[in-house]
Amino acid sequence: MKSPRRTTLCFVIIAIYSSQATLSLNLESIVYHSLLHEHELMEEDPVRPKRAVAVSSPAAQEFTVDVEISFENASFLEPIKAYLNNLSFPIQGNDTDLATDILSIEVSTVCRPNGNEIWCSCETGYEWPQESCLHNLTCQGHDGSSAGHHCHCLKGLPPKGPFCQLQGDVILRMSVRLNVGFQEDLRNSSSALYKSYMTDLETAFWKGYSILPGFKLVTVTGFRPGSVVVTYEITTTTTTSPALMHKANEKVTQNLNQTYKVDSSSFQVTYSNETKFSITPEIIFEGDTVTLMCENEVFSTNVSWMHVETGLDIQNSTEVSIYTSMLNNMTSVSRLIIHNITRVYMGEYICKLTLDIFEYASRRKLEVIPIQILASEAVEVMCDNNPVSLNCCSEVNVNWSQIEWKQEGSISIQGNAEIDTDSGCSRYTLMANETQCPSGSSGTTVVYTCEFISAHGARGRKDIEVTFISVAKLNITPDLISVSEGQSFFIKCISDMSNYDEMYWNTSAGAKIYKRFYTTRRYSDRAESVLTVKTSTREWNGTYHCVFRYKTLYRVMAKDVIVYPLPLESNIMVDPVEAAIPCRSSRHIRCCVEEDSDYKVIFQVGSSSFPAVKEVDEKQVCYKHHFTADSVSCPENVDVFCHFTNAANNSVQSPSMKLNLVPGESITCQDPILGVGEPGKVIQKLCQFLNITRSRESPIGGIITYKCVGSQWQIERNDCISAPINALLQLAKALVKSPTQDEKLPSYLGNLSISTKQAKLEVDSFSGTLGAIINILDLFSTVPTQVNSEMMTHVLSTVDIILGKSALNTWKMSQQQKTNYSSQLLDSVERFSRVLRAEDSTISQPNVQMKSMVIKPGHPQSYRQSFVFSDSDLWGNVTISGCQLEHLQPDSFVVTVAFPTLKTILDRDVLGENFANSLVMTTTVSRRITTPFRILMTFKNSHPSGGIPQCVFWNFNLANHTGGWDNSGCYVKEVTEDSVSCSCEHLTSFSILMSPDSPDPDSLLKILLDIISYIGLCFSILSLAACLVVEAVVWKSVTKNRTSSMRHTCIVNITASLLVADVWFIVAAAIHDHRFPLNETACVAATFFIHFFYLSVFFWMLTLGLMLFYRLVFILHDTSKSIQKTIAFSLGYGCPLVISVITVGATQPREVYMRKNACWLNWEDTKALLAFVIPALIIVVVNMTITVVVITKILRPSIGDKPSKQEKSSLFQVTKSIGVLTPLLGLTWGFGLATVFQGSNAVFHIVFTLLNAFQGLFILLFGCLWDQKVQEALLNKYSRSKWSSQHSKSTSIGSSTPVFSMSSPISRRFNNLFGKTGTYNVSTPETTSSSLENTSSAYSLLN
Repeated sequence: MKSPRRTTLCFVIIAIYSSQATLSLNLESIVYHSLLHEHELMEEDPVRPKRAVAVSSPAAQEFTVDVEISFENASFLEPIKAYLNNLSFPIQGNDTDLATDILSIEVSTVCRPNGNEIWCSCETGYEWPQESCLHNLTCQGHDGSSAGHHCHCLKGLPPKGPFCQLQGDVILRMSVRLNVGFQEDLRNSSSALYKSYMTDLETAFWKGYSILPGFKLVTVTGFRPGSVVVTYEITTTTTTSPALMHKANEKVTQNLNQTYKVDSSSFQVTYSNETKFSITPEIIFEGDTVTLMCENEVFSTNVSWMHVETGLDIQNSTEVSIYTSMLNNMTSVSRLIIHNITRVYMGEYICKLTLDIFEYASRRKLEVIPIQILASEAVEVMCDNNPVSLNCCSEVNVNWSQIEWKQEGSISIQGNAEIDTDSGCSRYTLMANETQCPSGSSGTTVVYTCEFISAHGARGRKDIEVTFISVAKLNITPDLISVSEGQSFFIKCISDMSNYDEMYWNTSAGAKIYKRFYTTRRYSDRAESVLTVKTSTREWNGTYHCVFRYKTLYRVMAKDVIVYPLPLESNIMVDPVEAAIPCRSSRHIRCCVEEDSDYKVIFQVGSSSFPAVKEVDEKQVCYKHHFTADSVSCPENVDVFCHFTNAANNSVQSPSMKLNLVPGESITCQDPILGVGEPGKVIQKLCQFLNITRSRESPIGGIITYKCVGSQWQIERNDCISAPINALLQLAKALVKSPTQDEKLPSYLGNLSISTKQAKLEVDSFSGTLGAIINILDLFSTVPTQVNSEMMTHVLSTVDIILGKSALNTWKMSQQQKTNYSSQLLDSVERFSRVLRAEDSTISQPNVQMKSMVIKPGHPQSYRQSFVFSDSDLWGNVTISGCQLEHLQPDSFVVTVAFPTLKTILDRDVLGENFANSLVMTTTVSRRITTPFRILMTFKNSHPSGGIPQCVFWNFNLANHTGGWDNSGCYVKEVTEDSVSCSCEHLTSFSILMSPDSPDPDSLLKILLDIISYIGLCFSILSLAACLVVEAVVWKSVTKNRTSSMRHTCIVNITASLLVADVWFIVAAAIHDHRFPLNETACVAATFFIHFFYLSVFFWMLTLGLMLFYRLVFILHDTSKSIQKTIAFSLGYGCPLVISVITVGATQPREVYMRKNACWLNWEDTKALLAFVIPALIIVVVNMTITVVVITKILRPSIGDKPSKQEKSSLFQVTKSIGVLTPLLGLTWGFGLATVFQGSNAVFHIVFTLLNAFQGLFILLFGCLWDQKVQEALLNKYSRSKWSSQHSKSTSIGSSTPVFSMSSPISRRFNNLFGKTGTYNVSTPETTSSSLENTSSAYSLLN
């Protein structure tokens, strides 16, 4: 307003228009638009859409326009009001704007001068918005405004609007209680009772509340129990004072029928839309300080807060503060402040202001979310001065007050922080250099923390672990590498860092050096890689790079290697290799190499040296010398050498040339090329030096051997190699020393296949060419690289030619020459098969076929391959079950190669008996097999009517590693007229108890062992049964003292255990010998009990030995009989049970507990047999030790321990008994130790079987019947005759003489053997003095 005395009239024009019409008024000179605050912020048009009106197209729209009119004279106010009231609406638009209608014009706000102030008041039906009342001064007492009402007068017009607004409807939610009983019909709005109550109550309510200002209507909304609570709503246009509401309630009570029994004190009013409830901030994070604020235009500070989820009223505390105050003496403002909020405070809150019967309530839900920060948890930063960014982003993008970065660690490396407010992200860029993280700190981890801070105090942080990796520093030693061909060198590359992903070597062309040439080691403070070349060639001349890689960081150090040309000794060709020279004659000698280089060559004859003359012939360079025999005495054998010296002053010596100086009269053979010779003289000549016209097919490699027969040189042996094959042989020798061997191998294999086809005539004629091809394949197969299908095809194409029927004569010659070509060829093919990587490939040639399969993850199908060779009338199958293949690693390759002609080529076995009389098949697996693996093979039966087939395999370790046929581990599974089925499983016999080997089932040894075993078992079982019967008969007589009782307890348990073990052995033999089907469960049970009871025999033997040791050594110590028996039974049966159960539990789940063809412990797969062998051998050793101690104790008593005559006699009795202690304590099982080893002598098997099969007989004779007390008990029980008197007489002579000690020479010698060389006076066995109890106990134990 321009002047304080000016009167302002604000009125509202409601207009409706369509199309693009604009509002135009004739009051333009005095009217300007007053913009609303929101319009000003948003820069919108002041025309406000109010509602859409459904009209014809285009659609009509309704707008409300605020118009402000200012005038100097206040008297204009009333005429303007009267003018506006007399207008007829709607007012049609003018001619230029026919689309606009004015629906109404109403005065809303009037500002008048009041002294020095301007008071702005609202017209009837209008009021100031709540925001204006809160932020502007009100006119106190103006228009009689009462507390609880909106303000109607402000001091000054709000500068940013808005003007007074049209009052909306005020809904008062009320309730009152009727002291009558509640009926269920009151819940049903359709019931008559509900309608009756509703009609009566609404009538009374209308009469009572009609006195309220702006009253419009009242409606009953329902009933609820307690007695009957009536809920209803009153709609007014303005608020109501408490006094007026009390008056209206009284009128309601008066107008309502007395039968309803209204409780006049129960009236309650709730305002639902009068409270402004706000929460700051809108997005709440854990840790924020949150303010909940309630504003009411009510003069009251009686405000309460409640948390709905807990149902508790909120009170002031250390975490929560409540502040309530009055603003402008008319607006109640209550603030609930929650400090450092957590998710516990989540839920719905109710703010309730109470004034008399009025309640102003509002509720809001509060959500609390954690600050979620997204960032990588670990980052590696290379200290190479390259920027690396750490990024942190919040899931919820808000206007963060601050984002901070902190670090914690042993090294401090600062970065630059950038904040992107649009995305809610912060980037921290690190740029570390070598000085900030030296090599000693490489791998140091520093924790960087990004912390997001909200405007209200919440903090969220995320740690990022940053590992700083120092840049490796490489050092290479030695400084200068200069070598000659054939010499070795190494390059050592050292990194000051031990942490790397890869450390390797490259050539200057970028080709990787194969790993076989270098080793890499990691230490705590460094890493080193050593490139080692044992035999350098010219290919190693160049620059080599040591490459250190960690992640994407590379460090490279280069080293130059100079390799000077120098021929290898094997590449120097001499002529002659050996020759005879007549005395006082001469001969040309020469040394040749393939390439021309600047060599200094001299010939050395003894201590003399001579210069050489160089001669170049195409690619071959020869150095010649004319040797004269005058300078050497005759006859004499002379060795001549060539010495090649290169530019590096390194030398190499050629193979020797043997010159034999002979008298001229003894020479009979003469030839200008071969020279002279004596009769029977044999010489060798390099094929390339023979006078043969050279062509592509000419044999220029290898050696021909000549023999002087009569006056002519005759070829003794031709080992010449064709030119292309010889060239490939030289390349193959160089390839294994080449740094890029794996790259060259594919082309070399292709060339070999082509050259072999071209040299087929030489292959069929010369064993040298055949041997050279096999040597090439052998060298190629040692190259450590994978082979694809194409490379394998080249290999098998070569093999097909050299195994052709036309080459069999050449193979026969090579066998006569005692070569190892056949085994070498098979070994090479197996090596190629193991590195083949071709999925399900098949290669078929007339003389060789190959099939392969890759093992897929999951449950692989069985491996079944068939091979048919029609020309040879041979076929074969290979089968591996799917359950076997499951144990292989995924992506393993199974390859089988079959040969039809190899059976006639491979040498005889070591015994000179076995031939492979069928197809030869070799099966390999690409990965190492760690679990048992069974392969089934079927061959065509080429001899159905005669011969016994054997399943054999080629053992490369036999015959001094030249190879031979071996049947170990393989057996014939089934034989038919058409086929022979083989499986890799073992056989069984009695000696299988100790030996992993089993004799051949049809051999004389096997038959002999079976006879011994079964006869011995019969005697053993009968003897053991007899022993138990004897022990039962004499038990009371022989167990009168403690020691004797324990001794016989051990004997009885040894006997019983061995008897049960023998019975189970017969059961196992019956299962295996096909009398019954091989039942796996029965076989497992038999194996378990045989294992258990045989171990029990050993442990009871150990108990017996320990008892002897205890009674003889610890003489003064005594233990009760019950304790001794407890220990004995625990040792005798407890230990075997534990060992047996552990063995079966550890191996049977994998089905490797037993052998596949015998009910006994497995050896090849799991070495389960050791669970029997080791305890048995330990017990044997312990008992042997006990024997030595006993003998020592007897022969050398302690000082002061000289025995009396009776004791001396007893000690000699002990000495006699030691003679039978060996078989009794199981020392004979020591013979089984020799049978554990493969290929053991048959004598060990026979002796071991004899001693153990008759173990029961031994126990009966020496453990039972030889006991004198047993003899006496039997005699006393069954005889009082002459035999008894003779026995008494014999006893009176010497009680120590056994019943078998007759007067025969044999008996006398037996007694003398154990020390009976004279006559001793010994007391009778009836002497039982307590002082001699220990001595007699030991005596009883052994007798």
